[in-house]
Amino acid sequence: MVSENNFRNIAIIAHVDHGKTTLVDALLKQSGIFRENQQVAERILDSNDLERERGITILAKNTSVRYGDIKINIVDTPGHSDFGGEVERVLKMVDGVLLLVDAFESTMPQTRFVLRKAMQLNLKPIVVINKVDREGARVSEVVDEVLDLFIDLDAGDEELDFPIIYTSAKYGTATTDPGLPGQNMQPLFEAIIRHIPAPAGEPDEPLQLLVNNTEYDSFVGRMGLGCIKRGKISAGQQVAVIDHDGNLRQGRIVSLYIFEGLERTAVTEAACGEIVAFSGLEDIRIGETVACRVQPEQLEPITVDEPTLQMTFMVNDSPFAGQDGKYLTSRHLRARLFKEMEKNVSLRVAETDSPDAFQVCGRGELHLSILIETMRREGFEMQVSKPEVILRRDAGQLMEPMELLMVDIPEEKMGVVMEIIGARKGEMVNMGSLGPDQLRLEFKIPARGLIGLRSQLLSETRGHGVMSHLFLGYEPYKGEIRERYQGVLIAFESGEATLYGLHTVQDRGVLFITPGARVYEGMVVGEHTRDQDLEVNVCKKKHLTNMRSSTAEAALRLEEPRQFSLEEALEYIGVDELLEITPKNLRLRKRILSKHERNRSPKNSRPA
Repeated sequence: MVSENNFRNIAIIAHVDHGKTTLVDALLKQSGIFRENQQVAERILDSNDLERERGITILAKNTSVRYGDIKINIVDTPGHSDFGGEVERVLKMVDGVLLLVDAFESTMPQTRFVLRKAMQLNLKPIVVINKVDREGARVSEVVDEVLDLFIDLDAGDEELDFPIIYTSAKYGTATTDPGLPGQNMQPLFEAIIRHIPAPAGEPDEPLQLLVNNTEYDSFVGRMGLGCIKRGKISAGQQVAVIDHDGNLRQGRIVSLYIFEGLERTAVTEAACGEIVAFSGLEDIRIGETVACRVQPEQLEPITVDEPTLQMTFMVNDSPFAGQDGKYLTSRHLRARLFKEMEKNVSLRVAETDSPDAFQVCGRGELHLSILIETMRREGFEMQVSKPEVILRRDAGQLMEPMELLMVDIPEEKMGVVMEIIGARKGEMVNMGSLGPDQLRLEFKIPARGLIGLRSQLLSETRGHGVMSHLFLGYEPYKGEIRERYQGVLIAFESGEATLYGLHTVQDRGVLFITPGARVYEGMVVGEHTRDQDLEVNVCKKKHLTNMRSSTAEAALRLEEPRQFSLEEALEYIGVDELLEITPKNLRLRKRILSKHERNRSPKNSRPA
């Protein structure tokens, strides 16, 4: 077993897509944990299917490497602001951070967010300028911009004296001199050993461990994960568990594990400073303290920023309900959502007046859409409402969440992008150049102004626009933002869409479905060219006579229908609409399916 002086616990923090997981790959490969000629996938720690498909880290991951006699525990964290809760809780386990910054993109909103959290916990930073081999890399400028960021965050003299390592994680090289190419990752290993302090704590004092994560293992049941802040822990040990309110309960550690490379290794005992996983405490929760049974003392519980976006999850009641999914009832939906809240610390779930509907609050669209997609793949059917920001009242005044928005765009698109963001109540606060014909614009914008913005920005910039954002706080309500300028085409009968039926209505707008698609009354099948909704018959069949041949229909041509991803569909639906989600289908629909009942009922409206 490694002595507590021979530990280093670090987290890798950065903006999304700056290379965190790739850097961990390089450290793992050069630490010798793989056999020669062993086939190793890229982004080893992104083991979740959604992470591999989207190329992002969603869940914080633990691993370790050894460098000489030193064991380095590494936590790879998400880079997207919607998963900030994952970042906040894992930072409580470590003593230092590798702040990774892209040598071209430089500091971004999430860079500021994660660095601020690390500085609040007095974690020692090592700045890693990554992708120095990238075309257009601005290494010296980026170093200056990182220094400016530290100063903006009121860093002290000691914090400003941070070491800098220049890396190409893709090629597994690091150097302390940007003018000299690196050969391997040794300079980064050396910097970690030299600059990151060993874990503090008294190894001979009573046990204290803060639970930073929970997992479920099919063999040993529910597991807790955290760093031993004081004392030591053993398999079979009787312990006290202290909840968030300071209440005590007793328990026993059944099995104990440490992280060796990518594996969990069973041990009988672990020392102060080690990151461990353990089983035996079936009701253990994130933020609780595992302590000595005789002298239980609580550690400060984990707190994360409050959610800013809410949606309603409902039992699927469409005419096609139950045809695709395994889990359909409110009991299934309730159990799954409350189970998710146990490990997803940024999520809030509340029951509503209806037993078939639950209010779910999260940090952003991506945060909630990942939950929906995960449940969908597990076999759930549901309906969800349009995402809406969480408004507050302060001294009688309506307040809304504001975001710092950063967009990188081609220079010629500046006018149209400013017009789009201005219509969403965005105010430009800064503008800078990223090189030839490339601009970076910064705006302060209401969080509700971000809903649907990403797809509109990509469309207007032909895929060249990049946006990111950071929560700033609450400000007075900025007034109405028009979210959709067109009405929708609504099926007025159930059946199967025909080529002829679709062809007769395609001049009225953009279709969302293809011939053969099954539809029901009240289902949204397209976007109208005008600003009001229109009922259409997409199931209409051409009447045949002696003078007309059925082969004439083959000459009809349809425009390519618009296909929605889950995020695009969530952004598109209006307040009087729902998104029906099954394992096989996404369907846009009106809340009230019957045209007669819709005409008698006013549209839902936002709070004023």
